[in-house]
Amino acid sequence: EVGEPFKEEKAVAKYLRFNCPTKSTNMMGHRVDYFIASKAVDCLLDSKWAKAKKGEEALFTTRESVVDYCNRLLKKQFFHRALKVMKMKPDKDTKKEKEKGKAESGKEEEKKSKKESGKDEKTKKEKEKEKGKAESGKEEEKKSKKERTPKKKETKRKFKLEPHEDQVFLDGNEVYVWIYDPVHFKTFAMGLVLVIAVIAATLFPLWPAEMRVGVYYLSVGAGCFVASILLLAVARCILFLIIWLITGGRHHFWFLPNLTADVGFIDSFRPLYTHEYKGPKADLKKEEKSESKKQQKYDSEEKSDSEKKEEEDGKTEATRNSGTDGSGGERHSDTDSDRREDDRSQHSSGNGNDFEMITKEELEQQTDEGDCEEEEEEDTESGPSHGKS
Repeated sequence: EVGEPFKEEKAVAKYLRFNCPTKSTNMMGHRVDYFIASKAVDCLLDSKWAKAKKGEEALFTTRESVVDYCNRLLKKQFFHRALKVMKMKPDKDTKKEKEKGKAESGKEEEKKSKKESGKDEKTKKEKEKEKGKAESGKEEEKKSKKERTPKKKETKRKFKLEPHEDQVFLDGNEVYVWIYDPVHFKTFAMGLVLVIAVIAATLFPLWPAEMRVGVYYLSVGAGCFVASILLLAVARCILFLIIWLITGGRHHFWFLPNLTADVGFIDSFRPLYTHEYKGPKADLKKEEKSESKKQQKYDSEEKSDSEKKEEEDGKTEATRNSGTDGSGGERHSDTDSDRREDDRSQHSSGNGNDFEMITKEELEQQTDEGDCEEEEEEDTESGPSHGKS
């Protein structure tokens, strides 16, 4: 025979009931709350009964002591042990899921065929890029595909509870259903306030005159506030319609747009108004934005092509240079000509008159002097030749 619970046992059970994490489910057609044994043991080890007082020992020192105490509570029918039974899916549901999977696969194949037809219309440049991609690029594509593939949602398996044959408290993942259901202090206080308010409202004729006048004015003010919000909601719709008709549907003006939205009291009056222009200019802007995006894509593709060409040209030049390493005489001649050009440029830079302003008359004089000097040189050259002959 199980006797009545003591005050201490009731206090421990009440603490467990309101502090141990619980979940609700159906059991034998009734809604019940259940908890897990390991979490109940942890909860009691963190309670005040696990701390020693002056001249007294702690009630809970180890997990085994908590398990023994919970066995006492179970025998006094504060809770009972239950068994988890997983629900099996019927054959109809499995068939429906298979049909859905086939339909989705068919849709995916159609999308793939459409994509392939669109890819055939692409330019030859894109095909060349795809051929020239290295193995590193392929690996990156595989990684991106894996990231893009949507992960399957983890479906929680449903289960139901049934009474267990062995009514014993065990520390672990065992499930225990609550039988003890005390009234919380908050619910008791709320019910008491409601009862007092109802009694006070029924005794309204017996209230003092000043209180009755104050309640009357409060009720009138609340009614006026509600009516003003309703009138505002109607007025804003009328204002929107008037502006929409006058502008031919181009201007969308809303006064207090969040007045009837599902937001807080203060947020329903923010912002004061919103305005949107939906005309031909807005459409043109959208088209310009889309064109600019397309141009950027094409420019990036052309840049990549040009970079590839430059790399190929660099490789060919490198091969040519390697082939001409044997011709040392030509290199010497090139270096000599480069040195002469450098000497001339240095000589010209030494003279500071290269960038002075010259008039037309001075230019003509210089050209005449240059012609005379050339004739004299020819004469001198012809003179010694005759002498030699």
